[in-house]
Amino acid sequence: MKITVNGTVQEVSAQTLDAALAELGYGDARVATALNANFVPAAMRASQSLEAGDQLEILAPKQGG
Repeated sequence: MKITVNGTVQEVSAQTLDAALAELGYGDARVATALNANFVPAAMRASQSLEAGDQLEILAPKQGG
């Protein structure tokens, strides 16, 4: 199915947010996620289903000063 990830349309076969992160190469990375502009805590990703057309934002923490 096609979803938008950080503004870019991507094809994924995953049915859950957790599986999509793994498929997109994020695996166990510590990231924040928002699905359709709603924050999804890490503990809820495995139960969060995806639908075609969903908008996913993945944010990784940055260090520096």
